[in-house]
Amino acid sequence: MVSIDHPTTSASALVLPPHSLHSAMIPLLSYASVGSNSRYALFERVQGEEIGQELEEVQKAALDLAKFGRYMKLKSFAPFKSAAHALENIMDVTEGVLNVNDHLKSFLELNMPSGKKSGAQLGVGEKTLAGSIKQLMGYDCVSNETVTELIRGLRLHGDKMLRQLKEGDFYRAQLGLGHSYSPINLLDQLDKDVNTFSMRVREWYGWHFPELVKVVSDNLLYARCCKFIRNKSNLTEDSIPHLEAILNQDAAKARQVLHAAQASMGTDIAEIDLTNIEAFADRVISLTEYRARLHAYLVSKMHQVAPNLSALIGEMVGARLISHAGSLTNLCKYPASTVQILGAEKALFRALKTRGNTPKYGLIYHSTFIGRAATKNKGRISRILANKCSIASRIDCFLEKPTSKFGEVLKAQVEERLKFYEDGTTPRKNTEVMGAVVKELGDLNGHDEVPTGSKRKADDGEKKKKKKKAAEAEAEADAESLEKEKEEEEGC
Repeated sequence: MVSIDHPTTSASALVLPPHSLHSAMIPLLSYASVGSNSRYALFERVQGEEIGQELEEVQKAALDLAKFGRYMKLKSFAPFKSAAHALENIMDVTEGVLNVNDHLKSFLELNMPSGKKSGAQLGVGEKTLAGSIKQLMGYDCVSNETVTELIRGLRLHGDKMLRQLKEGDFYRAQLGLGHSYSPINLLDQLDKDVNTFSMRVREWYGWHFPELVKVVSDNLLYARCCKFIRNKSNLTEDSIPHLEAILNQDAAKARQVLHAAQASMGTDIAEIDLTNIEAFADRVISLTEYRARLHAYLVSKMHQVAPNLSALIGEMVGARLISHAGSLTNLCKYPASTVQILGAEKALFRALKTRGNTPKYGLIYHSTFIGRAATKNKGRISRILANKCSIASRIDCFLEKPTSKFGEVLKAQVEERLKFYEDGTTPRKNTEVMGAVVKELGDLNGHDEVPTGSKRKADDGEKKKKKKKAAEAEAEADAESLEKEKEEEEGC
């Protein structure tokens, strides 16, 4: 969220970035009358309450659309080119990246007052983005409680203040970009959020019970222990069964928690602090449980969409490849050389620019095969693995009956190649392996076996014979037609 304050005129404007998951951004998405593109919006604050903003009456005024609309006016719109362009802006704003986001830069340059004499201040909800804007564009960026209150009001009334929006467009735009924001990206974002909340819980509760973090290191179990223990002085022998249930029936660890609480050097804690810590612990627990459900969904979805790629390289790495390519169809169009460095584009172009060594692998580096290979063989294994991933993605894309058999044998081939680099054991040929799978699966697309070796040569010979016979038949037909024409001419 971005705001502009003019001290002399008491006017301000708000730039609303697109919706970003688990961030402080305003979820302002809209649909154009002729398309389905989301966009940036600029609001102008014509009046506001700075001194009495903490009063209850002022806080409640933000909930009233009529009162909120008196000092917040829509100033400008900046549509996105497509859903992919909107998703790219979401990622840039979430990560605070402005140097590559020309769309947001041009929007701010067009609508923001230029020059230091204007006295404009840019209020940004995310500090990372604020620092990037200040560094690259020179605006005086601030982030305070006033900005937070404006965010709250615009999050509540933003869809109604855009008259171009129809009823339901706001939520359909969120849903559409939610699907574009792939589950694997959401999984990564959840990991960051869980770690952030867990750090806060450990920091706050550590003042009261610092020894607990040494006994319970897992974030989820630590949050559950904080929620159950609350005040360490209340722990007794009767609490051990409950601790065992929380700690996965680990009686020894539950006994350690009790002894640590009895000998703890932590300070006393107020009830209001315990309430806030418990709220953060609940947040950690809910996010962790949601992450587990999302991970299970992603695994099941990968088994349905790309079973062979999942069997070969794993569900997570396969999902990252598909997400980076845009779709399974796009991934299967890539050659193996592109799949090999997919995700390392910056390193590739930097190497080409400086004439240095190009990267040997991108996202496939997270595969276990790369880690198991010796240092001198990592590049070879990455080429083999990219080759097999390309084959697996094409099978998954065009196979009518999904099966993971091909992915399993492709994985076995990579294992054989690893063994070949270690002790020289000759791996099987690809035609033999794939032919065995086709034979096992039965009649696949009208073929019982894969034509290999002499069979392929025999098939080629039969085709040539058929073509030769067809050519001879056409020549005879042409000769007969010429003879008939001559006879007709002589008869005339």
